[in-house]
Amino acid sequence: MQSTANYLWLLSDVLGQGATASVYKARHKKTGDQYAVKVFNHVSYLRPYEVQMREFEMLRKLNHKNIVKLFAVEDVGTTKQKVLVMEYCAGGSLLNVLEESENAFGLSEAEFLIVLQSVVGGMNQLRENGVVHRDIKPGNIMRVVGEDGQSVYKLTDFGAARVLEDDEQFMSLYGTEEYLHPDMYERAILRKPQNKAYGVTVDLWSIGVTFYHTATGSLPFIPYGGPRKNKEMMYKITTEKPAGTIAAMQRRECGPVEWSNELPITCRLSQGLKALLVPILASILEADQAKCWGFDQFFAEANDILHRTVIHVFSLQQATMHKVYVHSYNTTNILMDAIFKQTDISPQNQEFIYEGHRLGLELTQQVQLLPKTTEERPIILMSVEHKAPIGVAYKEPEVPMFPPKFDIISDANLAKTVTSAVHQLLWITKSLMKCQDFILRGTYWMLAILKEECRRILQQVATLNLKLSFCKSAMMRIQKLYGPLPQMNPAEVSDLQVKLKLALDFLMSTSHSVQSNQKQLDLVAAEWSKSNEVHHEDNTIGKVEVLLEKVSAIHHQLRRDRLRAKLQYNEEQIHKFEKIKMGVHAKKVLMLVREDCMQKYQKLLASSKDWMRTSCDIRKQLRPFSNECVNLSQDLENYEARLNKILDLGPPRLQGEPQTMAKSLASTESSDQKCMELTIRMKHLRQEMEGVTRELQHNNMIIERLGVVKKPQGV
Repeated sequence: MQSTANYLWLLSDVLGQGATASVYKARHKKTGDQYAVKVFNHVSYLRPYEVQMREFEMLRKLNHKNIVKLFAVEDVGTTKQKVLVMEYCAGGSLLNVLEESENAFGLSEAEFLIVLQSVVGGMNQLRENGVVHRDIKPGNIMRVVGEDGQSVYKLTDFGAARVLEDDEQFMSLYGTEEYLHPDMYERAILRKPQNKAYGVTVDLWSIGVTFYHTATGSLPFIPYGGPRKNKEMMYKITTEKPAGTIAAMQRRECGPVEWSNELPITCRLSQGLKALLVPILASILEADQAKCWGFDQFFAEANDILHRTVIHVFSLQQATMHKVYVHSYNTTNILMDAIFKQTDISPQNQEFIYEGHRLGLELTQQVQLLPKTTEERPIILMSVEHKAPIGVAYKEPEVPMFPPKFDIISDANLAKTVTSAVHQLLWITKSLMKCQDFILRGTYWMLAILKEECRRILQQVATLNLKLSFCKSAMMRIQKLYGPLPQMNPAEVSDLQVKLKLALDFLMSTSHSVQSNQKQLDLVAAEWSKSNEVHHEDNTIGKVEVLLEKVSAIHHQLRRDRLRAKLQYNEEQIHKFEKIKMGVHAKKVLMLVREDCMQKYQKLLASSKDWMRTSCDIRKQLRPFSNECVNLSQDLENYEARLNKILDLGPPRLQGEPQTMAKSLASTESSDQKCMELTIRMKHLRQEMEGVTRELQHNNMIIERLGVVKKPQGV
């Protein structure tokens, strides 16, 4: 145990070790609170005094939530060995997080964004103070879990840091080779003499490698044999990479280099975030310092990502999930353009459903006024035109087989690879199941909306049939009373009759078509019900999770075996059995994913394709029906009003020459009609007179009663 005036720690409780110092978990002697102490070794004291003091001074003036805080500088016992007492980060380093088997293919999107925000925040504080870190890497980014359960990442290890303004340069060499700028790599690792000076942008290269590692779980530039074994090829790759390239891989010795300008399919980031992140990586992973972005542009582009709102969208026909990054002040037409870039569904063909209801978007409406979306509650996107299903994009990880040979170190390393593959298979399974869930949910809502639209159109047809019947009845009545329709010439009468006949044909055709559509929707609903039942009975995720627990337990056991270096005979036999079990469990997971989850997913995807085609065809049929019903309703209202006017006014007064027999008959019928109307009015008048008479009689009775009352005296 070692201690200072106020802190103590065990030498076995080491958190990390470097070339010049070791970091231990310490406790305050009075409060028992945990701290991290950085204890410098004798190598550090071989450096110039000003270099030794540089880290103390740096930490004293830096105060930011994304930079590990310095609490004190003390001496060990009576010696002059300096100790930095710093904030203890219980979550370990970002490198520790990435080395966990579940993160072998990169962090989740939510966690990556936290890393991005934390590094940008910490680096911005450094640049405001004119500091260049010179050793940015996952091992120097610490993790703390806040009270809300959210991670916070903090920059640490400022032993290589120095004050350097944007236009200044330095000659000294610091850093870790995988994250080192190529110019510094050439001199420090390849030992080639050069007279190059380095600027603050060397930190940007390290940040680019760190972000790529965080997003994918692997380094961006990998020569055959690895960066540490093939240093010349590593330098060649980083300096000769084409513009826009963010990764490279050499798969065989002296083989060609495979360049990539995008993040791998195994990466767990959405296409929306990748599209914003890749240009940043391409611009800071630039070997030519003159072409590399400056910090101002890097901060501007990174903060642009962090200040965007995420709209979760599920494209129903394509069966794809999307995260659309837009600013909250953007209007929905910008959102729809962004959706078009990811789905290839043009804005005019986009229709939306949210929680079972149509979501109408006004083009000038701000995005912040849209309903809140999450990964579990996305907006469902439908295309007016048919779109072929795409489904979940994924790459099945390789699950290596254990060799029969007993090797503690090799077995432990292989166990980690197997466990990582099973974690990735579980992630793929969850993605496929979530996709199926959204297909079923979206289809249910779509069917309900289409059924309601069918019901509404049939209701409109019924109403229009009543209006049509009235128009036909009114025409017959007028013709019976007046002969040819007065106030209308023969051509107009003929045109009206034709239109009413066409209206009748249209309504009959529409009713038949809509009823046929309803039957098709009922068939789709029946198929949906069967698929939904199968989906909800599926327990693949639970089975894979159980197998993953068993695989993880064996992995931990093999790791413990590796630490012991040598096993007894019985322990060695158990080790071999456990290794075999791990292989069996991993095979079961593969079979579950391939033969159970994948087959059900593909079957539902095929059914969904038919459902979407049917619904798309029905929507195309219903749209003109609905429009025609509106137009026909307006026409029938106009005809109805005109016929009512003729009935109210009667035929025009006839003058001039004697009329034909038909016109005389029509006049006679008109007179009869007027007599009937006069008789009805007389009856109404008689009823009114009888009412007045009764009221007068009632008043007379009141007056008579008042008359018999004696008058008061003196009046």
